[in-house]
Amino acid sequence: MEIREFRAEVPQSELDELQQRLEATRWPDQLPDVQWSYGVELGRLQELVHHWRTSYDWRRLEQRINALPQFVTEIDGQRVHFMHIKPGVKNPVPLLMLHGWPGAASDFLQLVEPLKDSGFELVIPTMPGFGFSGPTATTGWGVDRIARAWATLMERLGYQRYGVHGYDWGARIAPALARLVPDRVIGLHLDSFVAFPTGDEEFTEAERERLAGLDRWAGERSGYASIQGTRPQTLAYALVDSPVGQLAWNLEWYDDYGHRVGVIGNDPILDSVTLTWLTGTAGSQARLYREAQSTWTAEIPYCPVPTGIVVFPGDATVRKLAEREHNVVHFQEFDRGGHFAALEVPDLVIGDLQQFFRGL
Repeated sequence: MEIREFRAEVPQSELDELQQRLEATRWPDQLPDVQWSYGVELGRLQELVHHWRTSYDWRRLEQRINALPQFVTEIDGQRVHFMHIKPGVKNPVPLLMLHGWPGAASDFLQLVEPLKDSGFELVIPTMPGFGFSGPTATTGWGVDRIARAWATLMERLGYQRYGVHGYDWGARIAPALARLVPDRVIGLHLDSFVAFPTGDEEFTEAERERLAGLDRWAGERSGYASIQGTRPQTLAYALVDSPVGQLAWNLEWYDDYGHRVGVIGNDPILDSVTLTWLTGTAGSQARLYREAQSTWTAEIPYCPVPTGIVVFPGDATVRKLAEREHNVVHFQEFDRGGHFAALEVPDLVIGDLQQFFRGL
């Protein structure tokens, strides 16, 4: 199947239309003194929209993306966009890097040069339904199908053996890929990874405290996943029509539901949101939750591939649970960072990737 070079070239008319929509925003009211307890706080969203309207520069991101080799191809009837960065050294380590929701291949831009300089050959695809890969055209694009697509992509690029890094959905798709082609994956490196308790385990106090994050997610944070996992089309009408609505829907995660407001800079947040807006993929991104519903309850077979797991504050990752599913040879806990580690603490992600794959 043909692989074609790609450049991001958004017409100015689309940026002008975005500007007009931002200027015409119709704001809701907010109850006094509720802050973030009812949802995204009005003042924070207005602050970010003001920056989007008056200061944010999409062409800066476009230029940064276009400085890297990019390509598109078709896999299983679906357009796939990916970056492919070669270090120019002998015996590089091929590394497939998988993003999550909300996001795209651009999540990893801060990691590219340091990893390239340390001998990694990077393949960074955009998930079907996200960003420059465009909306999915058929049903069925869940975890297993995306994993098969990435196995096809790596084979098409000529790689017989490679490492895989993933966070969020990438941390679910990467293990599915390793189970599919265990002889080809030299190692898995995961963050934002969750293995669920079965109810018959005994935990230390520290482990119970970490697992309490699952209860917080179920009680406070799971509404978006319930809607995206059941009625994504209904949601899509609002997200694809309103840039501020789409920003609010994503901002809860970037600002950690009000607990860590601004820990990720305004521009990195708007990079992801603007890319989604300009590609019209907010609805198809949401569909991933519907397509992958069955994977949350399916029995997970053991994966023998050597696995490194990184735990950041807020992660509900317990080693003994991860070891039920994976051959965990590296387990690193950090006291700074969060869910979007590649955006927030790229130095820690880079260092741990280097350490893990050097150890293999």
